[in-house]
Amino acid sequence: MFIFDAHLDLAMNAIEWNRDLRLSVEEIREVEKGLTDKPDRAKNTVSLQAMRNGNIGLCVATQIARYSPEGNPLPGWNSQQQAWAQTQGQLAWYKAMEDAGEMVQITNVQELHTHLEIWKNDAPNKPIGYILSLEGADSIISMEYLEKSYESGLRAIGPAHYGPGVYAHGTDSDGGIGAKGRELLKKIGELNLILDVTHLCDTSFWETIDLYNGPLWASHSNCRKLVDHNRQFSDEQLKELVQREAVVGIPLDAWMMVPGWIRGKSTPEQTGVTLETMVGHMDHICQLAGNSLHVGIGTDLDGAFGKEQCPADLDTIADLQKVPNLLGKRGYSQTDIENIMHRNFIRFIQNVWS
Repeated sequence: MFIFDAHLDLAMNAIEWNRDLRLSVEEIREVEKGLTDKPDRAKNTVSLQAMRNGNIGLCVATQIARYSPEGNPLPGWNSQQQAWAQTQGQLAWYKAMEDAGEMVQITNVQELHTHLEIWKNDAPNKPIGYILSLEGADSIISMEYLEKSYESGLRAIGPAHYGPGVYAHGTDSDGGIGAKGRELLKKIGELNLILDVTHLCDTSFWETIDLYNGPLWASHSNCRKLVDHNRQFSDEQLKELVQREAVVGIPLDAWMMVPGWIRGKSTPEQTGVTLETMVGHMDHICQLAGNSLHVGIGTDLDGAFGKEQCPADLDTIADLQKVPNLLGKRGYSQTDIENIMHRNFIRFIQNVWS
């Protein structure tokens, strides 16, 4: 089945982790043997080849760079200008992958339809389609820079990541969006960008919901009912997203999938984290919505974690092909399964861009 993944940090892996994603997952693991600078070395799960093997022909691919001013304990750049430069290096990698025939940027309905038609045939080495998103808006120095990003193909944006940001408060922090956040939301609306509410703290989330009337989604968020942490969305928030006709992508970072996970100590096998756990989060949202129209896949695979912190029955991203069968065992129809695996996000994008 064709799969749409709404959140992959591909350029971060290429630029910061120094991974050549044209190689196979196994080849990247071999290159990284013995390296200890990152906790997920030699435990990667994503490559462009693995995506093709799993029929994951379309994704939302990110730029990401945090600004960490003095007093902020989170790692990041010391100025917004440096953060901007980092995102532009990531953009340069995407463009290099386009030049190599490995990827193609999707920015409008016509390009989307053309790409989906290409993926209906069995030709080898089809390019991976990507929709460019910015995870955390700290690198946007001013609204003129957001306009530049739009001209470069940016089509979705999340105001915050972890901690307090320039435009909003994110995970593990609390606070509103302020004047800069309101200015950002206004410009997002003018450009018809998709607003990604993932990572917004509760206060910033509800202020954003009250102020912003345009299209929004949650590219990679799980259910607080199942894992009680501010990184996940409460049932009240999920119901609001359903009301707003949003789609929620379900991620595969184990600490967001099961309660009680201890980073660096817990293991997928010990905690019983499998792809069935992912389906549990999907099912919870479907039950809240009363249908299968508001949930999809947003794996976040290799988002600074690897096999040590993802489902035990997933070796590479291609194993997402196990999910349709798991949904079927829960009684989901073929139409429901197709909605979740790709149709919901594609339909959402078509509606926004039309």
